[in-house]
Amino acid sequence: MTTREPEIEHASSGSENATATATRPAPPRLDRLPPYKVLLHNDDVNEVGHVVASIVELTPLRKEEAFHRTVEAHETGVSLILVTHKERAELYRDQFRTKRLSVSIEPGE
Repeated sequence: MTTREPEIEHASSGSENATATATRPAPPRLDRLPPYKVLLHNDDVNEVGHVVASIVELTPLRKEEAFHRTVEAHETGVSLILVTHKERAELYRDQFRTKRLSVSIEPGE
């Protein structure tokens, strides 16, 4: 029975005493999780201040951006809050519901 030695790559460092290192295949590339949109819907119940404060509390958005998203939802009926993976989108939806805000999720593109 013969044994096969691992392939060796010689590093060139400009000197005569180069170090040998075994080559290894690159780790498999993990594909990204499919994106999901978190959408804020307009309602006639909550005040702007409550909506903005909730967005700032629950998401990485800052107050100014939260305000713009709130106004967009008020004027158009819906606003994209953020895009993330499905499990986190579901968590955001549930957290916004505890604040009595209408948020839905849908697959992103």
